[in-house]
Amino acid sequence: MKKWAITAVVYLLAVIGGYFVYSVFMNDTTTTEHVKHETDADANKGHGEHGEEKDTEGHGEHGGHESAAPEKSEVVTKLNVVGNKLTINITDLKENPVEELEVNHEKLLHLIIVDEHLDQYYHLHPEQIDVGVFQTDIQLKDGTYKAFIDIKPKKLSYKVLPVEFKIGDTDEHGHGELKEDVSLTKTIDGQEASLHVSSYKIGEPIILDFTLPNAELQPYLGAMGHVVILDEHAENYIHVHPLNDTEPKFETKFETPGLYKLWGEFQIDGKIYYFPYVIKVQ
Repeated sequence: MKKWAITAVVYLLAVIGGYFVYSVFMNDTTTTEHVKHETDADANKGHGEHGEEKDTEGHGEHGGHESAAPEKSEVVTKLNVVGNKLTINITDLKENPVEELEVNHEKLLHLIIVDEHLDQYYHLHPEQIDVGVFQTDIQLKDGTYKAFIDIKPKKLSYKVLPVEFKIGDTDEHGHGELKEDVSLTKTIDGQEASLHVSSYKIGEPIILDFTLPNAELQPYLGAMGHVVILDEHAENYIHVHPLNDTEPKFETKFETPGLYKLWGEFQIDGKIYYFPYVIKVQ
C-alpha cells in the first residue's frame, strides 16, 4: 500500500511537471510568435509605407519625367550676338557646360534661324570653340529673330525650343500672317521643286514627296535632303529626314491644326537650295 501510494504520488508529480513544462513552452512559443508577428507586421508596415512613398515619389518623378520629356529639357541654350559673331552656350540645369554631344547628320550642332515673318531662313553649323560653346559669323538685318538649336546631348534630355533675339533697334510687332500656298511648285535660281502632300489631317502619318525635274540630287549632311517645319508662330520645330537614301520622300505628323511653313533643303551641283512652302493641316 505504501509502495503503491509512493508510485501514485510520483506519477502525479510527473503529470503535473509535464503539464507545467508544456504550459511554459507553449506560452513562450505563443509569445515568441506573437512578438514575431508584430515585428513582421511592423516591418511590413514600414516596408509598405516606405515602398509606397518610394513608389509614389519614384514613379511620380519618373512618370513625370517621362511624360514631361517632350516638354522639358535638362539642357539650357543661350545665344548672344555681338557684331557679326553669334555665340551659343550650352549648359545643364546647374550651369555646367554640356560636354558630350552626338554627331547628328555629320554635325554636332544645327542652327536654324528665321525672322519673325518667316521670310528669312538660315541653316548654319557653328563651330565648337570650347566645351559647350559654339560660334559662327552671320550678318543679319535689324529685326527680331528666333533660333532653333538642334543638338543631341548624350546623357541629358533635350527639346528644341525657340530662342528669341534681336538685331539693332527694332520696334515690337507681331508675326505677319502666313497664307496657304495655292501652288506647291517653287522655283529657286532656275531650279524647280514640287511638293506632293499625302494628307492634310492631323494625328496621322503624312508623306512629303518632292519632285525635282532635271536635277541630280547629291547627299547633303548625310541624307538625300532635309525638311524643317515650323508652325505659323515659330514655336514648334520639326526636323525631318528622308525615308530612304535614294528619294526625297519624308514622313511626319502634325498634332495641332493650323498653318505650317516648311523648307525643303537639297543639294544640286554642289549648291544648297531652300524651297519654302506653306500648307494648312486640319
